[in-house]
Amino acid sequence: MFSLAGRVGLVTGGNGGIGLGLARGLAKAGAAVAIAGRNAAKNAAAVAELQALGAQAIAVEVDVTEPASIQAMVDETVAKLGRLDILVNNAGMNIRRRPEDYRLEDWHQVLATNLTSAMLASQAAYPHLKASGHGRVINNGSMLSIFGMPMHVAYGASKGGVVQLTRSTAVAWAPDGITVNVLLPGWIDTALTRTARTDLPTLNDDVIRRTPAKRWGTPADFEGIAAFLASDAAAFITGTAIPVDGGFSVQG
Repeated sequence: MFSLAGRVGLVTGGNGGIGLGLARGLAKAGAAVAIAGRNAAKNAAAVAELQALGAQAIAVEVDVTEPASIQAMVDETVAKLGRLDILVNNAGMNIRRRPEDYRLEDWHQVLATNLTSAMLASQAAYPHLKASGHGRVINNGSMLSIFGMPMHVAYGASKGGVVQLTRSTAVAWAPDGITVNVLLPGWIDTALTRTARTDLPTLNDDVIRRTPAKRWGTPADFEGIAAFLASDAAAFITGTAIPVDGGFSVQG
């Protein structure tokens, strides 16, 4: 029930960090995987990594802020891999600034990348997910979907929106056999958080002290949850928000 053999997954922002961890999880469970991202060189490196695992994998260039590019991404995936069973909306970015100083153009960029792209990709994928008979959408939220931080006003708003998008589409698409769930990553060791650690010298020690698991998460921590939510074992799980944070969000 955990096998993804014969199924096809598409991962936006899948060429690094958490996205690549999610893609590896699908690939290790037997799925063919399309890696979608803007950077062709990073896409190719991620595809090579998945192919080294024995998976079928392709790269698709996409700008997730452009609706036509998102539709072309889905169309190319289906044309090259024959179907689409699993959509992982992982593409995201952040611009850190206090609310009173936030520029409108930055607000629009963060929301377009993190939230609107997930809605548009889900719409484009919907007919294929419905046709598969066991469609899966895995959205990537954040612990800032539920917490507030002063420098993350647009990021937090966008990721809170991803949770509500997940719940609404889960209810709408459950009769079509499609499940929709969202992950809430905690402090994960990625390029994005390494920048934060440079800006905040105490952050590394603070995170380890505050996290019950006493470590930062890694992209590999997302392999299992991706494979599980995409599998038949999770067929009756939908509309859920699942922290992947080493206990950070439940620590008193």
